[in-house]
Amino acid sequence: MAETHDLVLRGGRVLDPETNHDAVADVGVTGDLITAVSTTPLDGRRTLDVHGLAVAPGWIDMHSHAQSLAGHRLQALDGVTTALELEAGATPVAEAYGEATDEGRPLNFGFSASWAQARMAVIGGMPPGGGLTATLRRVGDPRWQAPARGRALDEILELLGSELANGALGIGVLMGYAPGVAHEEYAAVAALAASAGVPTYTHARELVERVPDILIDGAVELTRVAAETGAHMHYCHINSTSIRQIDRVLGLVEGVRAEGARVSTEAYPYGAGMTGIGASFLAPERLANWGITPRSIVYARTGERVADAVRLAELRAEDPGGLAIIHMLDDQVPADHAFLDRALLADSTVIGSDAMPLTWTSGVADPYAWPLPPAAVTHPRTAGTFSKVLRHYVRETGALSLLDAVSRATLLPARVLGDSVPALRRKGRVQAGCDADLVVFDPATVSDQATYEASTRPSTGYRHVFVAGEAVVADGELVLSALPGRAIRR
Repeated sequence: MAETHDLVLRGGRVLDPETNHDAVADVGVTGDLITAVSTTPLDGRRTLDVHGLAVAPGWIDMHSHAQSLAGHRLQALDGVTTALELEAGATPVAEAYGEATDEGRPLNFGFSASWAQARMAVIGGMPPGGGLTATLRRVGDPRWQAPARGRALDEILELLGSELANGALGIGVLMGYAPGVAHEEYAAVAALAASAGVPTYTHARELVERVPDILIDGAVELTRVAAETGAHMHYCHINSTSIRQIDRVLGLVEGVRAEGARVSTEAYPYGAGMTGIGASFLAPERLANWGITPRSIVYARTGERVADAVRLAELRAEDPGGLAIIHMLDDQVPADHAFLDRALLADSTVIGSDAMPLTWTSGVADPYAWPLPPAAVTHPRTAGTFSKVLRHYVRETGALSLLDAVSRATLLPARVLGDSVPALRRKGRVQAGCDADLVVFDPATVSDQATYEASTRPSTGYRHVFVAGEAVVADGELVLSALPGRAIRR
């Protein structure tokens, strides 16, 4: 007898990047698993006609700081089914997993161990925990950036090791926020990751072109450590840390890869970044290193372009964790956009959004509000990264095939994590036995809608988004009651 599936997606263009499958087929889902992919019709208790639409694995975002109900909703409407906090991470990781589990999430979630938070506790004497909010508030505090003397480095490594034992998905290293930390410490953290068989996810140190007296060039450091320790080093948002030096940085990455080192890269398609305004590299006297001025910075809470160095110093003192957009490249200038293109189109680059938390410009923050009111703002990459790639690089310029773009959003991130995280071996694929995390979208219309002025405008073109077989987006509308997201642990 023919198997009857709980759900059949009938007649869509099925995209499986691992097998290079790109053909019309039915997809059967039972429970939380894909149970069949077939060119002959499947039987289902429920059938959705998806003719003319693409069916693909749900996007896996390795770099999402939008770890809230509202953040997940925005990302679900951008096709994301798994949103991981790997660059900043969380320490203690049990706290982050516990809070997300207790609140419920539409998307799958997971966390790396946070080197920055470990340092804040051991070196800075700061209370542990508090997630990204605490990290941003303290990120410019010089106490946690002090040298690790005596047993301090051993204590940091011991704390990170215990976090890995508690399920952390590797180690997140905000090295760019603590430029005075010794290179030897970074190498020791990478050696720990190598011995545990997990990746590190690095916000790299400054480059010598911008800071000639830096202890070590950030790209040289990351690639050298990959070669020396054997650790899998994931280079976070290589676009925003490399900017106009992207060709040299990519050359270093390609060189060590050719020699057998494991370095993966990640990028997002926007010329502006976003971070806490108290970050050390946003000190007024350091902006020239980046070729920017205070006017290049937009303080999210008020929407103001920072007038001058005096105002920037005031904001850094009053609200060091307040988020700010930093305009480093102009998306509208072809020469600037070319740097983004080279970062994102480089061989095997993963698409990662660097999605940011919401800032409420007025009133009381309402984590359950939907649709989001104008008072809730963020960076447009939070709502639009993956759809912008599909719109611009696939449909408008043809720089990527649809299957290649899907691979960069699904299979490639799954492979970065797959050696150490068994759950990721069942994601990023449309195959029988894999997790039913699926997106159904229209390749001809899928598009980002968020802008710097309207940063929470959801993307369009997604008909259905499933997480563990449950619809979080149905007929183009968010399912507000759906909270099928699961914790992903090592």
